[in-house]
Amino acid sequence: MKDIPVHLITGFLGSGKSTLIHRLIDQKPAGERWAVLVNEFGQVGIDQAMFDERDDLVVKGLPGGCLCCQLAFVMQATLVNLLHRYRPDRLIIEPSGLGHPAGLLEVLRGEAFDDVLAVKDIITVLDPRRLDDPRSREHETFRDQLAIADGVALTMVDLATPSQRAAAEALLSESWPAKKWVRTAPHGELPLALVLDGVGGNRVPSRSSSDSEAHRQLREAAGSSLVLEGFGEATPTPGQPVRQQGKSLGYASLGWRWHPEDRFDLDRITALLGELPVQLRIKGVLHTDAGWKRYNRADGTVSLEEAGWRQDSRLEIIGEARSLPEAAALEARLAACRL
Repeated sequence: MKDIPVHLITGFLGSGKSTLIHRLIDQKPAGERWAVLVNEFGQVGIDQAMFDERDDLVVKGLPGGCLCCQLAFVMQATLVNLLHRYRPDRLIIEPSGLGHPAGLLEVLRGEAFDDVLAVKDIITVLDPRRLDDPRSREHETFRDQLAIADGVALTMVDLATPSQRAAAEALLSESWPAKKWVRTAPHGELPLALVLDGVGGNRVPSRSSSDSEAHRQLREAAGSSLVLEGFGEATPTPGQPVRQQGKSLGYASLGWRWHPEDRFDLDRITALLGELPVQLRIKGVLHTDAGWKRYNRADGTVSLEEAGWRQDSRLEIIGEARSLPEAAALEARLAACRL
């Protein structure tokens, strides 16, 4: 099998990784088949559902943890199957916003994929506003995502102040070794040529002792588990959503899946979600009285887009541990939003 270019696009929770990948796909050369492997922290698996089905694009999701910890064994098997079954011309990997990038690189550059994958420049997506939050700025994974980057795409620049943008650029200008490039990516727009030309870097940051210990514990806990494609996908029945929760690395997730026949009043459910604390990350694909909709909220900014038919409605909330709403009470309020 030929060397398949691999593009690792990393960044903290809600930084705009998926949006940037969508904009890159919009520029995909005709005649190429791309594969996208999406890892997300939550259990429900929403990010995969954010992509519309098409013949020249294969999207696989691995929800429920960090690719280099809980899902390392599964990721390797999934990649082997994906590459041999679909033989893509290019592979994009979107790790969880809480995933440590060094562990993933160890797998991609390991013996299993020698002469199969060619790791290109590592791109980190940064929302300049994040630097105002010491909880993000001091998070080991956040710092390592920036350290490992060959190039940095500044997203959410239309929402950031000039001083926030200047602070981000100043921080990145002090990086050593120097970044190959730092570019603004308003609404996720980044020239495809900038991504394709990258030849791959060698930045592999060492993990801090506390971060390494947290990831070691997760890997050991996952060592005896097996995750198959479609795991946890019990089919919801009408009026009875499937609730799924998870917690690791100081963050927690709370999510639901509903039968496709369950429809929501769009005004009521968006109003309800708008009442939730602004620091919570919220994303979903919902069947509403106005059709299927993609809902995405990061740092209080909401986007709502059209979506095609899906096999179920999905909603997920992610935040720091103990910051999420009480599950049963919120589920009852969500039920009141159904038609």
